[in-house]
Amino acid sequence: MARRKHKGIVWVTGASSGIGRALALRLARNGWQVAASARSAAALEELAADQEGSIFPYPLDVTDMARTKQVHAEIELAMGSIDMAVLAAGTYKRDGAFDFRAQVAQSMIAVNLQGTCNALEPLLDSMMSRRRGKIAIMASVAGYNGLPGGATYGATKSALNNLCEAMKPEAERRNVSLSVINPGFVDTPLTARNDFPMPFLISADEAAASIEKGLEDGRYEIIFPWKMKLAIKFLHALPAMLRFTITRRLVRAPD
Repeated sequence: MARRKHKGIVWVTGASSGIGRALALRLARNGWQVAASARSAAALEELAADQEGSIFPYPLDVTDMARTKQVHAEIELAMGSIDMAVLAAGTYKRDGAFDFRAQVAQSMIAVNLQGTCNALEPLLDSMMSRRRGKIAIMASVAGYNGLPGGATYGATKSALNNLCEAMKPEAERRNVSLSVINPGFVDTPLTARNDFPMPFLISADEAAASIEKGLEDGRYEIIFPWKMKLAIKFLHALPAMLRFTITRRLVRAPD
């Protein structure tokens, strides 16, 4: 059994790359025992070797509901009760009216939304029965407004914001804290595919630092960087006619 450190046990999904990886490393360095999950067992082994004795690999495809429940049970059996979870598994593929395909949409829904729900169920069951725990769900500022090229991705992130907001008052009755994380553009393997400008781009390490601080401060919404926060909330507050005036400029017609 892994020896419990003073800050407790955290489960991080999507831990093989990007924000999830940076956050797993940061939490491990700062006193957490980290159960790290992602599809790539090799990437998780490499991650665990970076912080040996503090990060423990639990390979997982979050779209597999039964396996996700099993991994949750394995973590709690081997490491002890999970004190905090950061559900960061996610994927992105460009889609919109010019190139919309239901299969592409389904693949994003399966990971971003259903995958989060698959981990959320056992976490809520165990934490609410123990009457303690913290869960943070990785959404995105893309969930605030419908943006060209991000139709399904934005829809899944909007759904996660709504899901978290709806559950928070009930979870609090059992002393379980829910937070939603809404990053702007972060330099990750996913955003490296983008062929458009990404304003206020920050590193994955900077994102991890913002998330850790937000969780320590007990914030419900952890949104960053601040310039993107102001821009996206300003756009969201505009009347629809004005929003479309702005977002029409983002349309990229197919070749």
